[in-house]
Amino acid sequence: MEQHNISYINHDEWEKEVILAKGPVVVDFYSSECPPCEALASKYESLAAIYGEDVKFLKIFRQENRNLAESLGVKGSPTVLFYHDGKHVGDTLSGGIRRADLERNIHNLLPSDRAKKLKSMEKPFRSEYDIMIIGAGPAGLTAAIYAAQAKMKTVLVDRGMPGGNVSITHQVSNYPGFVAPQPGFMLSHYMAEQARDAGAHFRQAVDITSVDLKKKELVVDELETIHARKIILATGSSPRPLNIPGEQEYKGRGVSYCATCDAKYYEGKHVVVIGGGNTAIEEALFIDKFTGKITVVHQFDKLQANKTSADRALANPNIEFAFSHEPRAFIADNGSVNKVEVENLKTGERHIIECDGVFVFVGMQPNLNLFDEKFDMDQWGYINVDDSMHTSIPDVFAAGDIVHKQYRQITTAVADGTIAAMAAAKELEA
Repeated sequence: MEQHNISYINHDEWEKEVILAKGPVVVDFYSSECPPCEALASKYESLAAIYGEDVKFLKIFRQENRNLAESLGVKGSPTVLFYHDGKHVGDTLSGGIRRADLERNIHNLLPSDRAKKLKSMEKPFRSEYDIMIIGAGPAGLTAAIYAAQAKMKTVLVDRGMPGGNVSITHQVSNYPGFVAPQPGFMLSHYMAEQARDAGAHFRQAVDITSVDLKKKELVVDELETIHARKIILATGSSPRPLNIPGEQEYKGRGVSYCATCDAKYYEGKHVVVIGGGNTAIEEALFIDKFTGKITVVHQFDKLQANKTSADRALANPNIEFAFSHEPRAFIADNGSVNKVEVENLKTGERHIIECDGVFVFVGMQPNLNLFDEKFDMDQWGYINVDDSMHTSIPDVFAAGDIVHKQYRQITTAVADGTIAAMAAAKELEA
């Protein structure tokens, strides 16, 4: 089967089409019911249309060619591999793959002059929407559901895959309608599918080149300019850094902000958890499924987590506590963090905790680095909004973890997205 300069092959055709092929070859291992695969498909097709005369574009259904995939080290979908004269070259791309990363690797397969000439064939284009939502966490996805169901032409744009922080939360135990705890990625998936079913368009795992909120325009992948009559900002929040020596240098090398992502790498080992609020203690209890020992470093003399989680942690023999302490440095003797320097806030004394890694959970900060415009904000840098989620910029709303409010939960984000979408749709209908 062929489609836009793309051929579909299987295990039996691999040697002929890839290993014995002369020149550049790109191979996409995809799966069914795979949102990142769906996000990649349109980018892959558009690049095949431009570079397909010079580069062979192939797709392989991973689920029916599992042995081949495993022999190549392909463990997830989508995964894109690059070959030249039968040899694997360049990056191995997987997950939420960006168009820019695909194009960069394709360019490396071609003579530079030819790559530039083909690149010049890309034609920028413009899209018009009623409502554009920037950010696809619970607030953005809910806004998309309501806006699309109101028959508004709606587009949802995100630099990653839909779900936001919820998609990397191991269990959500307090979302209404689900008696049993739900894996965060599944709850995100349900929301995204509901938004698609309602008619919302998605631009996911994209590079947002520029945003102009006053013009209500956004440029994706240096190619598509999206204009909307109303904009809803729902870019969420990110872990707040400690800003201590070693944190930035060893991020991903012993310093983590995601238990779901990294706890499995510390089987039977000793890790330090920084923080004592709900997130820190709930994640520590999850990390305990893997590790042999956890030391919780907390600046106060008692936990700030809810009583249920706190009591479970305090009763856990594998978890010990350094109350009234703060970290002062992360130290790596062999390229990965193996020591944490902490200070006793009551005595001022410092000492070293030896460990195999660190998880940091000390709160969040709003993701506003995309925007140059000046919002009316609170003292912590969150956007002030009115009862309809209007910001201080005309026709621009905000929802979810970027707005000023007392509680930041999935349910409060969903409520914000609902209000913003209903208000925007009502104004457009007036």
